[in-house]
Amino acid sequence: MSSTLDLEHTLATLRPILWQALEQLRQFSHHVRELTVQDKGGDPVTIADEAIDAFLRHALQVHFPPTQFGYLTEETYTPRQPLPQPYQWIIDPLDGTSDFLQQTGEYAIHVALVHDHRPCLAAVVWPEQEVIYTAIAGAGAYRETRQGATRLRVQPPPEGQPLRVVLSRSHAGERLQAFLSTLGPVQQIPMGSMGCKTVSICQGEADLYISLSGRSAPKDWDLAAPDLIMQEAGGAFTYANGELPHYSCADVHHWLPLVVGHPTVSRWVGDRLQAFLQENQGYSGK
Repeated sequence: MSSTLDLEHTLATLRPILWQALEQLRQFSHHVRELTVQDKGGDPVTIADEAIDAFLRHALQVHFPPTQFGYLTEETYTPRQPLPQPYQWIIDPLDGTSDFLQQTGEYAIHVALVHDHRPCLAAVVWPEQEVIYTAIAGAGAYRETRQGATRLRVQPPPEGQPLRVVLSRSHAGERLQAFLSTLGPVQQIPMGSMGCKTVSICQGEADLYISLSGRSAPKDWDLAAPDLIMQEAGGAFTYANGELPHYSCADVHHWLPLVVGHPTVSRWVGDRLQAFLQENQGYSGK
């Protein structure tokens, strides 16, 4: 493998695999009530998670052998040292399993290719919308349907309207609610998958997402793909202190508070969030 990977060719190779995964996951969605649900550290796991994970890994390894590409997936992860390969695929085969089971339609597939601890290629697949969102570092982000692709560009919030905040149905807590109350008029929009939240901001359907870790924290496979898509759409996907997340490190957890949105919003929200957490003695880095 050359030291510089052809990312356009890599995405062209990945694209039909993603469409196949989309169709497979939609087939599972038609039989949700027949799926056995297991508990994995407090999160639900089904045969759909495992089947899509296996499909993606096997399909990708035909073109990107594990001797040269690392594979970090939610369903196969075990704590270990960072993968040694120069490029690593980070995969969440079903982000938003709870929403998948509740049939809200807000679940997604995340696939990111990471180099030097930052994503260089990413895809978020929204099966119920039959849309694939893609990004290559330095080349923009796109919304792809079977009819074609359109460029994504994050817009600042409309003036004079409440700030539209997407938040988790299952992980929004009292601390986040207390902080949101300091931002003035806010419209809260409950939503499932992190990928769905991120692209809703990219498409102008929401303005802001905030993650405050508690007993748990988002992991690499939750964030890596949405991160690059937001950044390449002209948005900000950073910790509250303005730093970019890094991936495929020793710890896959992201404990620092996360702020996602248009840069003009994320900067002042990040500053206010840090001050809020310090004032409430809730900011310790984790």
